[in-house]
Amino acid sequence: MTGWEEYRKQIADDGFVVIHDVFSEEEIKKIIDGIENADTSCETFRKSEDLFAIRQFLKGVPEVRKSVFSSRLTAIIKEIFGNSYLAVKSIYFDKPESSNWYVAYHQDLTISVDRKAEIEGFGPWTTKQDQFGVQPPLEILGNIFTIRIHLDDTDEYNGALKVVPGSHAKGIYRPETIDWTIEKEAICSVKKGGIMIMKPLLLHGSNRTTNGKRRRVIHIEFSDLELPGGLQWSEKISGL
Repeated sequence: MTGWEEYRKQIADDGFVVIHDVFSEEEIKKIIDGIENADTSCETFRKSEDLFAIRQFLKGVPEVRKSVFSSRLTAIIKEIFGNSYLAVKSIYFDKPESSNWYVAYHQDLTISVDRKAEIEGFGPWTTKQDQFGVQPPLEILGNIFTIRIHLDDTDEYNGALKVVPGSHAKGIYRPETIDWTIEKEAICSVKKGGIMIMKPLLLHGSNRTTNGKRRRVIHIEFSDLELPGGLQWSEKISGL
């Protein structure tokens, strides 16, 4: 079994895989420089003591696209998922050194679209900063994969994701129903320059920072599906 086959199998079985050394120090520096020089007055930028986040990241900071979609990352996407997947959602998360922010176990059940429409199987709807979000049918969620690019070393002490392996294959899985006599928890430590690929239906969360180290992550979701009823992905980016 080749390395690519191993990655595909782990994603299918566990719902995630970690791949180290995808980005060079130089590429990470270019991405960070682009973020630090961005115009933070945009309404998609959110900053507090515990969190700095940029929604529609690839649109809001277009200067970083070339560095983010490096030849290495593009090759990984094509080898594991094929040539037809496009970026459809992107968020930047910066968890500062002193952050007390944590995220409880959840699944990523919402996609970002261009408008609200009455389409069977779509709902409930949300609106954040003029961005429409909706829970689509399971077949659409199951088609998506997420890549998390790590700009810092990340472990259990500064907010690495904790996940329930295999939970992505169980449909809508409410966190309050987790049976810990059956399920196991895994901590997804990722070194700076590495990536984590995961399915949105994978139960995941993160703990508070306890080691005084920063955690910066770029979260990008991909799909190769067209949405029904004329609905469009709000951040669909092609030609990467």
